[in-house]
Amino acid sequence: MQHRGQESTDGAGGGELTVPMAWLYAEYIADELLRTGDLMPPTSFEFRAGRDALALTIFLSDTDGELSGIRVVSQLETWLSLTAYDQPWQDWVRGRMARLAAEARDRGGPAPDLDLAEAAWRWLQETELLAPDLNAVPGGGPVIGEDEGPKVWTPAWQLGLPLGHLAIHLF
Repeated sequence: MQHRGQESTDGAGGGELTVPMAWLYAEYIADELLRTGDLMPPTSFEFRAGRDALALTIFLSDTDGELSGIRVVSQLETWLSLTAYDQPWQDWVRGRMARLAAEARDRGGPAPDLDLAEAAWRWLQETELLAPDLNAVPGGGPVIGEDEGPKVWTPAWQLGLPLGHLAIHLF
């Protein structure tokens, strides 16, 4: 599978459409992992946050440019370690994105995979979702349900990353 500046539509060149296969495939894998886990409705913003965080992890961890269906199962442990709670995922994403952007500038060609990854990263950083405050200690009486507890606005990546991690575990 060709990608990262080598995308093809069988004859692409000279201004023809370049297909971002690496990103689309990473997004497909992330979507399937989340749907299999059945953690959130696929139409929710939480699902999108999980899918985008997981797709970024999958796309950016493919350092050899050989993401293929056969290797998906062998990569699950890598993705689990990258999305673990105690890992600096956000810093890792920034570093990998900067490296890929520099490589794309050096090549001077289109980088549609990177463009889509950057759009997903921007959305994950700039979008905040209302989520239960897991750090809050309920004062007074017990909290009856999740919807009645304290909530905070949380960057989408902070909600999507553990969701993606859990989806990998459930797979």
